[in-house]
Amino acid sequence: MLQKTDFWYELPEHRIAKFPLAQRDTSKLLWYKDQEIQHHQFQDLPSLIPADSLLVFNNTKVIPARLFFQRETGAWIEIFLLKPISPSTVIQTVMEETESTTWETLIGNLKRWKSGEELKKQVELSGRIINLTATLVDREKRLVQLTWDQREPFASLVEAIGKLPLPPYLNREATEEDSERYQTVYSQVKGAVAAPTAGLHFTPEILRNLKDKGISLDYLTLHVSAGTFQPIAVENVKEHSMHGEQMVFSRENLEALVQAKGSVVAVGTTSIRSLESLYWFGVKLLKEGDATFIIPQTYPYEHQTELPDFREVFQHVLDWMDAQGISQLEGETSIYIYPGYSFKVVSGLITNFHQPGSTLILLIAAFTGGAWKKIYEEALTNDYRFLSYGDSSLLWLT
Repeated sequence: MLQKTDFWYELPEHRIAKFPLAQRDTSKLLWYKDQEIQHHQFQDLPSLIPADSLLVFNNTKVIPARLFFQRETGAWIEIFLLKPISPSTVIQTVMEETESTTWETLIGNLKRWKSGEELKKQVELSGRIINLTATLVDREKRLVQLTWDQREPFASLVEAIGKLPLPPYLNREATEEDSERYQTVYSQVKGAVAAPTAGLHFTPEILRNLKDKGISLDYLTLHVSAGTFQPIAVENVKEHSMHGEQMVFSRENLEALVQAKGSVVAVGTTSIRSLESLYWFGVKLLKEGDATFIIPQTYPYEHQTELPDFREVFQHVLDWMDAQGISQLEGETSIYIYPGYSFKVVSGLITNFHQPGSTLILLIAAFTGGAWKKIYEEALTNDYRFLSYGDSSLLWLT
């Protein structure tokens, strides 16, 4: 049994980075391969990655998902958008809706929100006043319907009135600086409620230096959900229930992977989960003819025999896309990566330092062959900053 206590370490409060550094790329970078550890600055990254590598980034953009409404009594209700329910469950589609949408949410002060009570808020956009109404349609499931009286994309309303959802362990409200720094410089597709933090260290200059060296850069989308902060509550970690997250891949993503000559390096745990999930979707197509792009958390552990190379798998997905006449794949993954998982696509990982006893620590333990404790002890000893605004690491598959 894999026990939660096996993936625990003591993280002093003062080692949690509460604010970003003045410059993104001045963070520390711990390099690990085959039990060897080196210490660098993030600016050194281009020199540490082989020239024929493919770097895969997550270009999701964090939305200001915390919406505040005031009751007539004066009490405030916070609505934290988690995932859309209707008219579509696809985040990108819903962000373009112009009349109404229903979301699964977290609700602050829920007990004060009476059944049937409409909460109203005026939103000013381009000199116009838009009336936004929130209705609690299912208290138990925390489903909230949002409607507005002028045709305007939902994304514009959220941007106008929402607040950025910083990680709970920062224990502070978002500042104006966070609106820029809690996004990657390449963020593009709105829909995440947490940042893919491994990418926060990159600057336009580093991206240019990587390309100048001949390293290929590719961008997929996984909308990070609040479940990324969900702690493991069971002693046997295999019994943990993983959250689902939405992914989007383009035809160009598949082509880049098929043509990859060297190492595939994931920028962040969200990218590695996306790439490995895409592989298992290809396996489903090859072995079962099942075109449902939903990867349950146990699927990889139930299909471990006679598995082809990832290039063959991704070429099959490309051929299937051509046959279907589609250029984009949308899927959902609950993939759960813990020690015992066999990585199929990625051989390098750029990632921050994660919370004790988290599913992300389990992923790191699987990727490093169990050397995660040595890596984290080294980081603590050398004054690395931890968690979302903390320092970085470049890990190579063991």
